[in-house]
Amino acid sequence: MQIRVLGCSGAIAKDCRTTSFLVGDSILIDAGTGVGDLTLEEMGRIDHVLLTHSHLDHIAALPLMLDSVSSLRRSPVQVHALPATIEALQAHVFNNIIWPDFSAIPSQAAPFLRYQPFETGDLIAIDGTEIEALPARHTVPAVGFAVRGHTGWWVFSGDTERNQPFWDRVNAMPVSYLVIETAFSNRERELARRSLHLSPDTLAQELAHIDPANRYPIYITHTKPSETELIMEEIRRLDGISGSLHPHDIRWLGAGQALEV
Repeated sequence: MQIRVLGCSGAIAKDCRTTSFLVGDSILIDAGTGVGDLTLEEMGRIDHVLLTHSHLDHIAALPLMLDSVSSLRRSPVQVHALPATIEALQAHVFNNIIWPDFSAIPSQAAPFLRYQPFETGDLIAIDGTEIEALPARHTVPAVGFAVRGHTGWWVFSGDTERNQPFWDRVNAMPVSYLVIETAFSNRERELARRSLHLSPDTLAQELAHIDPANRYPIYITHTKPSETELIMEEIRRLDGISGSLHPHDIRWLGAGQALEV
C-alpha cells in the first residue's frame, strides 16, 4: 500500500501545502491545500475522506474538491470525522453561507457528501483497509490515525501536544512509520504550549515514550514554513532521545514523498 504525501506544512507559501495524505487511490486523510495538486481524475477516485479535526489547514480543500468532482461522481463522498468535527463543518463551512450544504444537494437522497461519525479508538474498515482513530490532544476535538499496511502500521499523530494515551496505543502496534507534528521551534515554545502543538524539546519528551525495543523511521510534519530549517536544526541537536533512537532517525517529511507500508 502506498501513502502519498500531498501536503505536510503548517501553513502556506511557495511549495508549502497543508496537511493531506492519499492512501491508495480512494482514501484521503485530511484535506489541506495539498489536495489541489491532484488531477480531476485522481480527485474523482476519492471515495472516503478522514479528518483529524476541524482546523482550516486540515479541511480547506474539502469544499473545493467536492465542487470540482461533483459532476464526475455517481455516489456521495463519505466524510469520516468526530461528531464535533462534523458539527463544525455543518455550522461553519457547509452552511449555505460560506459554502453550499453538500450533504443536502442535489438532494437529501443523493447528496455530494455523506457524514460518517466515529469515536477515538474506533477501527474503521474501508474497502479492505483498516484505519484506527488514535488519541490526540489539541485545542479542538482531534484524533490521529494509524493505517494498517502489509508491513505494519503507518502512524500519524495529527495535531497534538504531549499525549500519553497516544503512546500507550502506539507501543502496542508493529509500527512501520511514525509521522509526528512539530509545528514550532523552541524559541516559540510558549506559543506551541498554548496552541497544543509540539516544539523540538517537547517532541523529545514524547519520543522518549517509544518502547526501546521498537525502532522505525520518524518523519516530522506540520512545520511552519518560516521555521522549518530551525526546527530541523534543533531536532538534529537533540542529545539522544530513547534507547537506540537518535536524531538521525528523524527526517523531515516533504510533499511529493510516498511511503510504502
